[in-house]
Amino acid sequence: MPTFVHTEKCDGCKGGEVTACMYICPNNLMKLDTERMKAYNQEPDQCWECQCCVKACPQQAIEVRAYQDVVPMGGACIPLRTDQAIMWTIKFRDGAVKRFKFPVRTTAVGSIDPYGGKPEAGDPNDQLLFTEAGKTLPTIS
Repeated sequence: MPTFVHTEKCDGCKGGEVTACMYICPNNLMKLDTERMKAYNQEPDQCWECQCCVKACPQQAIEVRAYQDVVPMGGACIPLRTDQAIMWTIKFRDGAVKRFKFPVRTTAVGSIDPYGGKPEAGDPNDQLLFTEAGKTLPTIS
């Protein structure tokens, strides 16, 4: 089931030109209604339920109706992401609520150097990956 926006919770990310859900959606489906300042999914049929927008929404205004074989009718799985962790709230049909918190980082935000200790980029026509610099390709006899 595609994402949907609870309009009573959505504040259009407080008037910015690009909302968090618009920025994060890998399929470019989320749009902002500038008259109402509310986000919406412009192509629900194209949504693949990746939940990126759900996790990124600062107001928790976006939800995905999960399939019944994963979450029975009346239940919900709601993620909330911060810089350090993701909290999953599981609401069961009987009203019970459980929360699970998982860390998403092992280092401080912005501290990773993804190319640290890696060789400089070589010849773009080389068949080797940049991490394989100095190796030779096997010969086929």
